[in-house]
Amino acid sequence: MVNFTIQNVLIAVSDDYATVDLQVVDDKIAAIAPNLQVIGTAIDGKNKLLLPGFFNAHTHSSEMWQRGIMSMFPLELWLAELYDFAPLVPEQVYLSALGTAVETLLSGGTSVVDHLVLIPGLELETIAIATRAYKEVGIRAFIAPLIQDESLTAGMPSGESTQTHEPYFRSAAVTLEIIEEAVRQFHRPDEGVNILVAPTGIQLCTDALFEGCTELSDRYNLCRHSHLLETRAQEKLAEEKYGCTAVEHLKKIGFLSNKTSLAHCIWLNDADIAILAETQSTVVHNPLSNLRLGSGIAPILKYRQAGINVTFGCDGASSNDSQDLLEAIKIGCILHNITDSDYQHWITPRQAVEMASLGGAKGLNIADKLGSLTVGKQADLVLYNLTNLSLLPRTDPIGLLVLGRPSNVVDSAWVNGKQIIADGKVTTINVDELRQELFNRSQWETKRKSETVAQIEAHYRTVMGL
Repeated sequence: MVNFTIQNVLIAVSDDYATVDLQVVDDKIAAIAPNLQVIGTAIDGKNKLLLPGFFNAHTHSSEMWQRGIMSMFPLELWLAELYDFAPLVPEQVYLSALGTAVETLLSGGTSVVDHLVLIPGLELETIAIATRAYKEVGIRAFIAPLIQDESLTAGMPSGESTQTHEPYFRSAAVTLEIIEEAVRQFHRPDEGVNILVAPTGIQLCTDALFEGCTELSDRYNLCRHSHLLETRAQEKLAEEKYGCTAVEHLKKIGFLSNKTSLAHCIWLNDADIAILAETQSTVVHNPLSNLRLGSGIAPILKYRQAGINVTFGCDGASSNDSQDLLEAIKIGCILHNITDSDYQHWITPRQAVEMASLGGAKGLNIADKLGSLTVGKQADLVLYNLTNLSLLPRTDPIGLLVLGRPSNVVDSAWVNGKQIIADGKVTTINVDELRQELFNRSQWETKRKSETVAQIEAHYRTVMGL
């Protein structure tokens, strides 16, 4: 157990800031007040801002290997290209999980939800490797093994044509057995590793897979995570598959709940919004990938007005192409000023910070333990250096952090009371070695052509009216 006291640090209070001391005893926040007695190590918080750690609430770590090179395609074609060039080996899974953790931490995130792509035939090994990487760095990990039981072409609407799809190589039943075994081996919330049930989405999953995931979630008290209505094509597909909206269907089969977080949620109607509010499901907003893939702008202001919990994710590093959480929060905050002319609905910097911290905790059903500077909560904390050039001159610290272009501003970070960033550097792993490994295992590349895209592009253009 670790004890420390951060002295003379700035924290946000209702509409202002206060300078206080914060004590951490046995990995939990024990007291917040001015002039506290020092317990354990004294940490100088002068000219620094203390916030609860943010959640990178949706990403795919192994996509890091494809960043910067993916074509300017919409999701359906982009995925085909990704799959053509992304056969992974275990060492890549390990290095990209380390990289995702480090970039998340250095942009204010202390928790990551990794919708983890599994190596076929090495599914449990893939999960074990990602778990090892996250534990080495010390970030709080929510590993959501990405599963499906239909082949890639099934993810596109048929339109007027009759489509036949190759059967997927692994059945729903076998997939669910793998996830249950992963829960037995790796789900250790007290050690900072959580397993989620995470069907990729309605476009590539049968009801059997969704219902099996719901049953596992109930039996083991696991959170649920999925993509939802990221594209117009998925909206059309749901109508073809179910004769109703995807949200109506997921409600009908029991997947939506206060333990369910849903990435994207762009193409929802007002009835769908009411269902998400009623089921207390969480929306994970991934503004950068939505722009990069031309998916659309999620109606986040409508969600907030309906009382839906919203938080932020970077999404995978080849649809973004970064894991800078502060960047995702900034764009996810100001993008919506053009979707509603009533400026009283716009997201303020303070609201954005609360969405990124407490909103992330709510989405994972742990708001009683994380997400705010509250006595009794676990010490997942980030200290920002307010003398950094990108946070000057001095105005509103949270305004500078959210609306500015802060770089290298994280001074220190703790996860569950353990310090893993000090003086702006990760202390748990050698980041220079990680950079060298990522450099050595890759090469400069510009020209490549995806065979799968060549096969499906004409059909995609037809069904989407292009």
